[in-house]
Amino acid sequence: MGLAEIAAGLEVTTEQRDRGVATVDRTDEPLADRLAPVAADLPCDGETAATIVERYAGGGSVGAAGRAAGVPPMTAAKTLHLLGESVWPLGDLARDVVRDWLAGELSRADALELARASEREFALAVYVETHDPLPEARAAVTDALAVEEETDPLADTRSDTTDLL
Repeated sequence: MGLAEIAAGLEVTTEQRDRGVATVDRTDEPLADRLAPVAADLPCDGETAATIVERYAGGGSVGAAGRAAGVPPMTAAKTLHLLGESVWPLGDLARDVVRDWLAGELSRADALELARASEREFALAVYVETHDPLPEARAAVTDALAVEEETDPLADTRSDTTDLL
């Protein structure tokens, strides 16, 4: 089969259809209401999850966010994981160890020793490895967990690389 046969029937157009931009702005809706559709899949209710997210996004630790919401830090970490936040408690090598333990290739004692993890760290790592984040939940908290870029007050005083040319 030659290139001409592969390309047979292909057509090049010079313009595209403008389909517009699809947007959904739910930022006016309270975070707890946005989490309501996925609350059944979270380890806590929507109000508690919203409190966790707000405290965590405000710069608090996972433990502080959990305490503010009235839940254990492990529940807060699980909730944040399901909402799409990275809460992996161990190093990269430990991820392989956890996977090997889940596959039945290591005993739990050996896996704990190889991962150099506490019982809680190992339990959270197993949870993270066995539960995928919820896409609907991630979409609900995207704006709350977004990191805002800080404006540099001295940006105007510095040269750019294009200024040197």
